[in-house]
Amino acid sequence: MLDICEELSKELGIKKTQAKAAVDLIDEGNTIPFIARYRKEATGALNDEVLRNLFERLTYLRNLEEKKESVLNSIEEQGLLTKELKEQIEKATTLVMVDDLYRPYRPKRRTRATVAKEKGLEPLANIILLQQLTRPLIEEAAAYINEEKEVKTAQDAIDGAKDIIAEGIADTADYRIYIRDYTAKHGKIVSVAKDEKEKSVYEMYYDFEEPISKLAGHRVLALNRGEKEKILNVKVVVETERILQYLEKKVIKRDNEYTKEALLETIKDSYERLIAPAVEREIRSSLTEGAEESAIKVFGKNLEQLLMQPPIVGSTVLGWDPAFRTGCKLAVVDATGNVLATTVIFPTAPQNKVAESKAVVKKLIDKYNINLISIGNGTASRESEQIVVEMLKEINKPVSYVIVNEAGASVYSASKLATEEFPNFDVGQRSATSIARRLQDPLSELVKIDPKSIGVGQYQHDMNQKKLSETLGGVVEDCVNRVGVDLNTASAPLLEYISGISKPIAKNIVAYREQNGKFTNRKQLLKVAKLGPKAFEQSAGFMRIAGGDNPLDATSVHPESYGVALSLIEKLGFEKEQLSAGELKGIGSKVKDYKKLSQELEVGEMTLRDIVKELEKPARDPRDEMPKPILRNDVLEMKDLKPGMELKGTVRNVIDFGAFVDIGVHQDGLVHVSEMSDKFIKHPLEVVSVGDIVKVTVLSVDVEKQRIALTMKSQGTKK
Repeated sequence: MLDICEELSKELGIKKTQAKAAVDLIDEGNTIPFIARYRKEATGALNDEVLRNLFERLTYLRNLEEKKESVLNSIEEQGLLTKELKEQIEKATTLVMVDDLYRPYRPKRRTRATVAKEKGLEPLANIILLQQLTRPLIEEAAAYINEEKEVKTAQDAIDGAKDIIAEGIADTADYRIYIRDYTAKHGKIVSVAKDEKEKSVYEMYYDFEEPISKLAGHRVLALNRGEKEKILNVKVVVETERILQYLEKKVIKRDNEYTKEALLETIKDSYERLIAPAVEREIRSSLTEGAEESAIKVFGKNLEQLLMQPPIVGSTVLGWDPAFRTGCKLAVVDATGNVLATTVIFPTAPQNKVAESKAVVKKLIDKYNINLISIGNGTASRESEQIVVEMLKEINKPVSYVIVNEAGASVYSASKLATEEFPNFDVGQRSATSIARRLQDPLSELVKIDPKSIGVGQYQHDMNQKKLSETLGGVVEDCVNRVGVDLNTASAPLLEYISGISKPIAKNIVAYREQNGKFTNRKQLLKVAKLGPKAFEQSAGFMRIAGGDNPLDATSVHPESYGVALSLIEKLGFEKEQLSAGELKGIGSKVKDYKKLSQELEVGEMTLRDIVKELEKPARDPRDEMPKPILRNDVLEMKDLKPGMELKGTVRNVIDFGAFVDIGVHQDGLVHVSEMSDKFIKHPLEVVSVGDIVKVTVLSVDVEKQRIALTMKSQGTKK
């Protein structure tokens, strides 16, 4: 059987010992964030991305081994397992290969071939396949006429025998593998409009063909959706001559005049009726799987960048949820996320109460000392932005605004969670609050929303929802644990993404906090209902307690390493109290030899380096290294844009063929992948990520179609 650790080592380009250590740790019930952060010595510092890939492949390979075992048992029970077949199955590296080998032995539903076998026509099929007849086939077949079994003529017997042979050809693994590979290399995907050619987003696919080997993932997903919506007819097309010649060469071993014609007809029937439709399904399924995998990967990367956007600390923010008829909902949120006031204004059509609305907002700015306005990018955003800009010119305070992606805000506002958080607010007030908080702390706010609703991907509703949810859930988990949480302020939705913490335990932590007051040390976690030693081990390092009993509780140093950290501080001539005073910044420069010191302290060198790094800068936030949002106080319109104009913008979404960039004109511009760098790149993610601030030049503007083409050329790197 397959050596899974050996296979993981080859696939992921890591040592077998690393793969083995990671597999053992996963099997012991450790989470990916915990392994990545606190078991670096064991895995050779595999990061969370590699570990998640390893976990995914481990699951697949274990399923593969189970499938092999099941198939071998089934064939053995039938008494048909040969040594050669067993070796082939054991060496198979994919589930598809196992299925191909199992096909002839799988219990079948009633087919034309099984009916023919019931009529006693299998011996005739074998005679035809031997190709040794010395008389016409019709004469040979006459012996099989049987009225009771509904074989009324010799031709009926021949047709039944041909059905048996056709199914045998279709079930031969080697034939299917060859035909599938040939079709994948030389075939094309062709699509046409199903009915009259009406204008739609699928216009480019009304008369479309492209080699299967070159078909981009986003095209696969678009074709699938067009077909699902009954707008397109999609099929796989391949020249069949070479395939039929291959089958003829394999099946027809002799030039027998009495069987050749029957076999040629049977080969054609087997291919057209049984093999081609199955191969088409398999190829399209494989294309979809690959496209989904790529799209989910891009979605995950985009989500990661969005979640890791730096928080805007210390600002009182006015959240502005724009709308027309129902008015713009406003929420004033202080620097700690508390809602100070909410109201509704009607500056947009049909009411158009602009002056009155400006007066309300100005009063809020003065009363609560607001210095930032967060405007949602949904309906009426453009009109709201114009009003905000006009108003900012009329006041003497330094107030800026940011357009915030409000995807998922309405989902959150109507959720049970939002109702529990703001029982006295209506949906609009909750939405405005969420829009403000997204600017203050994107991670804490966005974890409240199903990742699929955050809107940083393509075709998410057409994908394997289970796999999409698992991947995006993993991304959120990695981001939350990378940043860590304040144990005394974190919400239950944020806590449940912490390593080792389930949804019920997260609620129990909040309940404990409400009943007993603030946590003063990490050990108190063990008093929380259902939070046992294993959950404590997995979660404690990611929980922070500021101003508690132990200054190490405010860091990412794991409690299991507190003894080492204290010995290190003492050994290097510092005092424990200096940690809480932030006076250990130079501790790293005191370490002359990490290897020697790690041996003295009986700790791994990688762990020691992490401890030193954390003591130098306790609870550092990795989001601080990310680009800050662009704060605006003026507005551009599409008509203001001219080719050649240089602007700064924020990357809002990355897709297979480019990136959408917000340049402050409400309509995002597209930088096509060919315009991203002077060098050739395979994918936009090589150059940009969601949230990046980039310099762009306007290439063209189409006001009627609301399209802006941008270029980043002559840069080639992230700005």
